[in-house]
Amino acid sequence: MQRLLRFVFAGGIGFVADAAALWLLLAVTPLGPFVARILSIGFALCVTWQLNRHLTFAPSARGMAREGARYGGIGIATSIVNYFVYSALLVALPAIPPLAALAAASLVAMALSFLGYSRLVFDR
Repeated sequence: MQRLLRFVFAGGIGFVADAAALWLLLAVTPLGPFVARILSIGFALCVTWQLNRHLTFAPSARGMAREGARYGGIGIATSIVNYFVYSALLVALPAIPPLAALAAASLVAMALSFLGYSRLVFDR
């Protein structure tokens, strides 16, 4: 249970990093919500890898490069789910703010992320 709580905490920080990056990209660049979201996901993935590596699961015995590749693979897969839900919400509900769509999509992807990271990246 402690590990799950630490994962939720790390995910919360990742969400704030994602939301801040998305907000900043939308505010200061000509990027639209779809391209900006791809960049914000990448930033959040880097933030959560370090948090999960040191706070939630502890570094794996595989070495940083292999662990990073595995984390990135799981992260990309769950980010595709996240991005699909985000995009579907923006298309289906044009009045929804991008940050609200981000929040909903992030919740959907959280369970998949925990299962993947705990079983395929940081397993011992």
